[in-house]
Amino acid sequence: MTRKFLALVILLTAVAVLYAQDDKTVKITGYVIDNACAGAHMKDADFADKVKKHSRSCALMDSCLKSGYAVYSENKLYKFDQDGNKTVADLIKDTETKTGIMVAVEGTLDGDTLHIKKIMEVKESTN
Repeated sequence: MTRKFLALVILLTAVAVLYAQDDKTVKITGYVIDNACAGAHMKDADFADKVKKHSRSCALMDSCLKSGYAVYSENKLYKFDQDGNKTVADLIKDTETKTGIMVAVEGTLDGDTLHIKKIMEVKESTN
């Protein structure tokens, strides 16, 4: 009986540790780009500059909207999940920013897919 109880405690502890590792919250600040444009220009030498200048009007084009969105931060592209794509599309529709939409995202990562918990636009200072 003691061995079974000990084995159960060890198993539950291991499950709790593994579960806690899966729920790692990350905070990422970067620029939004649609996946269609990202895929077309990702290998360009000036990709980072293109992302920073990516236009709101392009991101809202039907084909770009359907492709979903990603955030580019520190030379890495993080794609949003399906719910995140809807949230980002709404953010893009509501912003007055014409080019270079910067966001701060808090969420969890599943590989390179970002699941949003919180997102907000970051206005760059012009100092």
